Amino acid sequence: MDDSQLIAACKKQNRNAQKALYELYAPKMMAVCLRYCQNDETARDLLHDGFLQVFTQIGSYSGKGSFEGWLRKIFVNLALENYRQEKKKFNFLSDYSKDENDFSETPEDDLLDVGDIPRQELLNIIHEMPEGYRTVFNLVIFEDVPHKEVASMLGITENASRSQFFRAKSILQKKVQSMLKKKYL
Repeated sequence: MDDSQLIAACKKQNRNAQKALYELYAPKMMAVCLRYCQNDETARDLLHDGFLQVFTQIGSYSGKGSFEGWLRKIFVNLALENYRQEKKKFNFLSDYSKDENDFSETPEDDLLDVGDIPRQELLNIIHEMPEGYRTVFNLVIFEDVPHKEVASMLGITENASRSQFFRAKSILQKKVQSMLKKKYL
């Protein structure tokens, strides 16, 4: 069964098709959830909540554009909503956005110098970042969202988005440099 047949069957609430769709896309969507969450349990919760949304909203998928892109958007939006809820509970960004202008301008186009660090180690470094930094970094780097939109999505200023991105990038660069030094010493 190809994607279009699978989607058509899911639109008819076919449980076997839903299971097949879940099994096909769950690993990729779990990777998206893990990039935005602080722990595996929250990521698994988002994964399941996301697929519930997918199965209730699949009728709105028009067939135009990438289905995987449509799925990804649902999961990113769900992760951002979770982030906003957590932000309200714990006020994560308060410590990080007090001095919004305390950062050096660097173009976002600059590639991060990651040397030959394995991809999983880079993802682990990103996963360990403070939640605000990690969320902004993921949106800018992985989702290619401009800072103006990031600010709007997260309810922060554009300068706070730029500042958090710069700080996240700095953390990543410092850890990568440290890892490279250890590797080559």
